[in-house]
Amino acid sequence: MVFIADVKCDEWVSKPVVLRGWVHRKMFVGGKVFIVLRDSTDIIQCVIDRSVVNPDTWAKAEKITRESSCVVEGVISKEPRAPGGYEVKVSRLSIVGLSEWFPIRGREGVDYLLDHRHLWIRARKMQAILKVKHTVLKAGREYFLKNGWWEVTPPILTGSACESGATQFEVKYFDQKAYLSQSAQLYLEALIYALGKVWSLTPSFRAEKSRTRRHLAEYWHLEAEAAWYGMEDMMRVVEELVSYIVMKVLEERESELKFLSRDVKPLERAEPPYPRIKYDEAIEILQKKGINIKWGDDLGADEERVLTYEFDKPFFITHFPKEIKAFYMKLDPKDPRVVLGFDLLAPEGYGEIVGGSVREDDYKTLYNRIIEVGLNPKEYEWYLDLRKYGTVPHSGFGLGIERLVMWVAGLDHIRDAIPFPRFRERLYP
Repeated sequence: MVFIADVKCDEWVSKPVVLRGWVHRKMFVGGKVFIVLRDSTDIIQCVIDRSVVNPDTWAKAEKITRESSCVVEGVISKEPRAPGGYEVKVSRLSIVGLSEWFPIRGREGVDYLLDHRHLWIRARKMQAILKVKHTVLKAGREYFLKNGWWEVTPPILTGSACESGATQFEVKYFDQKAYLSQSAQLYLEALIYALGKVWSLTPSFRAEKSRTRRHLAEYWHLEAEAAWYGMEDMMRVVEELVSYIVMKVLEERESELKFLSRDVKPLERAEPPYPRIKYDEAIEILQKKGINIKWGDDLGADEERVLTYEFDKPFFITHFPKEIKAFYMKLDPKDPRVVLGFDLLAPEGYGEIVGGSVREDDYKTLYNRIIEVGLNPKEYEWYLDLRKYGTVPHSGFGLGIERLVMWVAGLDHIRDAIPFPRFRERLYP
C-alpha cells in the first residue's frame, strides 16, 4: 500500500499511483473537481478533469462528499500551486464510504467539538498532536530500555489510596470497595525488591473538582522507581528522560511542530542540567513579585506560571513542606519540616510535569506518618511490610504524559493532548 507522503517527491512524477484516504476538501472549478485527499501521513490535491475521465468517474466526483472514503487512481505530477507542490491527475475514482453531511464545518465552539470528539480527532491539528504524542511515548520507552530499567504492569484497581482519598474514584469490586489507581507508585515500590529499577506506563485517575487547562480526570502516567537511588540520582534520571523525549520529538516530528506553529527554540534549550531551586526560594521569588503567598502554602497553577517565566528551560523545585506533600515522602534529616521531594516545571507558563521524591524506608516513621495524615494503617499493611522485610533506600517519580505533550506541542489546553478527554461533568463519547 502506498501512502500520500511517499509519492510527494520527484521520483514519483509521471508514475501511476493508487491512493486510499478521505476527502479533506472538495471544490468545483470550471470542468474540474479538485479533491484534497487525506490519509494518516499527509494530504495531496487530486484533479478530476471532466474532459479526460470516463462518465462514471465524473459522476462519482460530483457525488462524493467531504470525509467520504475513496480510492484514487492516477498519475503524479508537479504543481507548485497545490498543497505540498504535487498533485494527482485522476483517471479513476472509487467511493468506498459515502459520507453524510459532515457536522464539523469550521468555527465550532469547544463544547460542540467535545460532543463530536469521535469526528474531531480527524482534524489535521489533532492528527499532528497524536503523532507528537506517539513519539513522546516511544522515546520514553526507549530511554528506559537503553538504561537498564525493567517495564512492569501494576494494577489499575487498588484497595488503598496513593494520594488524597478525596480525589479517588470509588468502584465496586464484587462485594468489596475498590478504587481506580491514582498512581502505580506503591506497587512499583514492591517491584524494586525483585528488579531494582522499574517503570510503567498506565492510566491514572484523579477525582479532583478543579477544571483547569491542565487537569484531566484520566491521564497517562509514566512512573519509575529505583532501589538505592537518592533524590539527586532520581532528578538526574528525570532530566535525562525529559531531554531525551524532547530531542526525539524535535528530530522526528519537525513537520508536525511546524503545522502546530510551535516555536521550537524553548525545546532546543531542554538539554540538561536543569536549574534547581528550593521551595523557600520559590516563595521568596513569588513574594517579591507581589504574589500573596506565605511559607507552607501549596503552589497552584497561577504561582507555578509566574515561576516558569524566571527560567528558559525546565527547572526543579525541591524540599517542600511536609504538610503539602504525600505521607510516603521521606523527611529531610537536616530539616524535618520539609520532604526530600521535587517537582519539575516546564517553562513558558506550563508548570509541573513531573513529581517525585525519596520514599520513607523506615517502618516506624512511615507508620506514624500514615496515622498523622489520617489514613488507616490496616489498609497499608502490605506497603508497610516492604519496610519490615529488607527495607532499602529508594526513590521515584511520576510524569504526566499529557502535560508533557501540552508543553512540547505548545497547546493551550490539555484536552487536546488526549484523544478522548475525561474531566468533571464530561464523559463522552
